[in-house]
Amino acid sequence: MKAAVITFPGSNCDRDLAVAFEKAGFQVARVWHKDTNLPLGTDVVGLPGGFSFGDYLRCGAIAAQSPIAAAVVAHAGRGGFVLGVCNGFQVLTEMRLLPGALMRNAGLKFVCRSVGLRVATTDAAFTGAYGLGQEVTLPIAHHDGNFTIDSEGLKALQDQDRIAFTYLSNPNGATADIAGILSPNRRVLGMMPHPERAVETAQGGVDGAALFASLMGGMALA
Repeated sequence: MKAAVITFPGSNCDRDLAVAFEKAGFQVARVWHKDTNLPLGTDVVGLPGGFSFGDYLRCGAIAAQSPIAAAVVAHAGRGGFVLGVCNGFQVLTEMRLLPGALMRNAGLKFVCRSVGLRVATTDAAFTGAYGLGQEVTLPIAHHDGNFTIDSEGLKALQDQDRIAFTYLSNPNGATADIAGILSPNRRVLGMMPHPERAVETAQGGVDGAALFASLMGGMALA
């Protein structure tokens, strides 16, 4: 399986994401935001955390207009897999590949710590290796992680089982404690916590490793 990790000016988790994919067995290509095409045969695109373009305008807004953005949207439109973490989640909402918006944290402060999450669905290639309702611990590091969506959009996420992860103790004010959501076809995942920062014991935990292992196995069956 082939993964392509996009780097924008200001990305700071692109290497971490590439390493996490590699540890799960993916062949990884690094892609600069000014490229206009994804590598041939790309199965999954990773949009990393960081502060793309300094978070000017809105977080992820400029990155969503980068030359590579059209290729990412086309990849998703063909049924390709996309994982957006933290700033990558923000970019996915700006690309309109996922609904809602990531707003300023309710406490108006940057939050950087490990948090508890609950796996809200296992019906996705990204989460199949977890148990439904399993509690895991992943790091967060964001200033604009408050996932916000209107009541109609929230109902759609709930009715369609598209909430992937929820916070055990909400660190940012996110609607319905939402930490990660899926696209309607379940092949695009956006999440604020960083699974790529929890794939080996030296990082303090390995609860993120199952996401990448799950993706490798789930994509093979897709």
